[in-house]
Amino acid sequence: MNDSRVAPPLSGRIVAAQEWRNVAFVHWRVDPAVVAPLLPSGIAPDVEGGSSWVGLIAFELGDARIGPLPPLHRWGSFTEVNVRLYGVDRDGRRGVIFRSLEASSLPAVLAARAMFSLPYVWARTAQRPTTDGWEYASRRVAVPSASGARFRLAVEADSSTTVDDELSRFLTARWGLYQSRFGRTHWLPNTHEPWILQPARVTGLYDELCAAAGLPDVSDRPPDSVLFSPGVTASFARGGIVRRS
Repeated sequence: MNDSRVAPPLSGRIVAAQEWRNVAFVHWRVDPAVVAPLLPSGIAPDVEGGSSWVGLIAFELGDARIGPLPPLHRWGSFTEVNVRLYGVDRDGRRGVIFRSLEASSLPAVLAARAMFSLPYVWARTAQRPTTDGWEYASRRVAVPSASGARFRLAVEADSSTTVDDELSRFLTARWGLYQSRFGRTHWLPNTHEPWILQPARVTGLYDELCAAAGLPDVSDRPPDSVLFSPGVTASFARGGIVRRS
């Protein structure tokens, strides 16, 4: 398994790139049995310290690009909030599984769903800086596939120090994602520079997204890890099908 904070080199054609700015990572420990039914076929819960983890991640996605096209400034920058889980496949690759992704750009939502089958949801999202951190907010647009779920988060970060330990690498050094598409599980690898992670704390949280993603009660208790990063620039390459046996 690759748990290095440095990404392995990508092979194959780059299919997308984007910037992730002012990223808040909020995580809770959960029993692996809770997340196992929510993972794609062929993926097992990834475990650290006897637990699997649920992540609630908020940030600005900037200058999204598809293939060789230039940055899509008009609709390729927005606040995103995602609920994610962590899995490992039979080849030992550790990846992210997205349960939901909120975005205010309808073209980006439609493109991500069509091209990668990612569970993006159209929402009114925003963020703003505070004295010692950031605030994020989201409210789903009330369409038949969405419930109008709401989210608010405020974090304060300690910019005077950084975090680099086994747990922070487990939660953030993820070099690909898994997604079900046409009845099979796909692996989409990514790369970016190492995260600069700062210790942080939650000063306010109202969350309906975890419950909407099939994880009720998780965010009702204090988080087990809170981190903040100024951000990275990520690239994704064409992946492949995950083998089932």
